[in-house]
Amino acid sequence: MGEKTNPPKKGEAARKERLAEALRANLQKRKAQTRSRRAGDADNQRARDADNQRARDADNQRARDADKQRASDADQRSEGLPTAGKMHKD
Repeated sequence: MGEKTNPPKKGEAARKERLAEALRANLQKRKAQTRSRRAGDADNQRARDADNQRARDADNQRARDADKQRASDADQRSEGLPTAGKMHKD
């Protein structure tokens, strides 16, 4: 119960001050990097949006081409296999 705390050493206060200063400098550096990235992100975002739009357009074009091909294949179906409507004779 009567424990005494050791007083801080002389160099310990200076060490803590150096560490605190390094931490503040690191934080300022990270904030500057974040601001720099945000400033560059506007240009990068526009480029990504344009790339995504081109990819969507290409996908849509492929889908339209595939639909046209399926429609063409149905028109060229041989008459060897009857369709469901022709199978049922009453």
